[in-house]
Amino acid sequence: MKLQILGTGCPKCKALEETVKKAVSKVGGFHEVEKVEDLVEIMSFNVMSTPALVIDGKVKSNGKLLNEQEVISLMNSSS
Repeated sequence: MKLQILGTGCPKCKALEETVKKAVSKVGGFHEVEKVEDLVEIMSFNVMSTPALVIDGKVKSNGKLLNEQEVISLMNSSS
């Protein structure tokens, strides 16, 4: 599973990145986590507010700082 955190580096974007890494460590298994800060790439997902979470190419959340349980739930619903 590939998880991408879209954000330009604001505190909420960095917090979501840390939350996603913690959620991935709890779930276990092999998952790729990527932080995307390039505005052109962020816009390619049609995301207008950050932070955003993309799982396997699909935007699952945007404009919201998720907690670990919410990230895990999104991961489970995407598998």
